[in-house]
Amino acid sequence: MTGLEQGAAWMDGRIIPVTDAAIPVTDWGVTHSDIAYDVVPVWQGAFFRLDDYVTRFLASLSALRMEIGMDRAAIEAALHEMVAASGLRDAYVAMVAARGRNPVPGSRDPRDCANHFYAWCVPYVHVVKPVVVEQGCAVWIAKSVRRIPKDSVDPTVKNYHWGDFTSGLFEAKERGYETTLLLDHAGNVTEGPGFNAFALFGRRIVTPDAGVLHGITRRTVLEMAAEAGLETEVRPLPLAEFLEADEVFLSSSGGGVIPVARVDERVFSNGRPGPVARDLRDRYFAWMGRAAHRSPVDYGPSG
Repeated sequence: MTGLEQGAAWMDGRIIPVTDAAIPVTDWGVTHSDIAYDVVPVWQGAFFRLDDYVTRFLASLSALRMEIGMDRAAIEAALHEMVAASGLRDAYVAMVAARGRNPVPGSRDPRDCANHFYAWCVPYVHVVKPVVVEQGCAVWIAKSVRRIPKDSVDPTVKNYHWGDFTSGLFEAKERGYETTLLLDHAGNVTEGPGFNAFALFGRRIVTPDAGVLHGITRRTVLEMAAEAGLETEVRPLPLAEFLEADEVFLSSSGGGVIPVARVDERVFSNGRPGPVARDLRDRYFAWMGRAAHRSPVDYGPSG
């Protein structure tokens, strides 16, 4: 036993138990939620689409004007080293860049901050519990809050600005729903806390184009749909149209494709996961096993 089985962190070149990992209380990552991050899954001993996740992380760093002093190779090496040390074969792996502390007293100039990188991993996380997925997830459309406008916080940059999601989650949980989905100010479906949304109309899948993270799992769903002979559209998706879908499902790095059985009071697929969503869910885990998408972790002789 290494003491890292419940999770590990990479900080300043050291690997430590995730429970010991911390950043200073004056870090702008804490005080201003000034953080870029990404999450890549490890499944059966290998990263899934690691190159795509790191590419998006680097794009987020550029968008937020962060310099962490590490290139792609160094980031990937840190992630591999950390997961190998943990021994986790199925893991939820986060790479994070924080703005850092401002060494100039009273300064509000972000250029004065020392940006820094850290990472952490824990056993694989399902954003919706598998037992709930098997029954079909219940989703609440938030009523008291709308998604932060894209010209205020860019949703294509994965960030810690979750105030709108958290409000929606309180609404959902208080009404007995598993999770929440937010609309934009025009009444179009956007995304939820940690997932993208899809609607199926016959053999055509529609997913929102704006106000959403361009998720790697979202991309995988669109690619799997094409492989399955389904049509796909990326465009605005008004709530009224969304509620008329034949099936609804979600996508997340934490669980793949997640069938939805109910949105508010609207019941889909007789209150069970729909056949297309079930098929795409099975395909997702099969895709995770494809050699072209896998970056195996070297656990060493004892691994």
